[in-house]
Amino acid sequence: MLTQALIFLDTNVVLYFLGGRLVNPLPSGQYFISVITEIELLSYPSLSLKEETQIIDFLNKITVVGIDNNIKKLTIAIRKQYKLRLPDAIIVASAKSLNATLFTNDIRLANLTEINTQSVQIL
Repeated sequence: MLTQALIFLDTNVVLYFLGGRLVNPLPSGQYFISVITEIELLSYPSLSLKEETQIIDFLNKITVVGIDNNIKKLTIAIRKQYKLRLPDAIIVASAKSLNATLFTNDIRLANLTEINTQSVQIL
């Protein structure tokens, strides 16, 4: 039986996707984002009502991962080791907790060896 790919999207990839800036479509699979990405997406000061509706529609189609004890412990370890910003460390820990591939165009995150990462081409 084939299992679906587990794909974790960093905030920058979600923004490229929603903005229609991806060169290639995202692969099929089961999609996740961190609650951090949800907060980042919905808290832009200049967000229009149309953009907010588009983001909410997107969020309703994927799984938003909260911060449980496992993710909290992983975040602490990752942050200590790599000195990442807290939001980035939470996103990495969330992807790692699911053993998902993190799609990100953040160079610092793409170079981490603890998790599988993939970058996307943008227009």
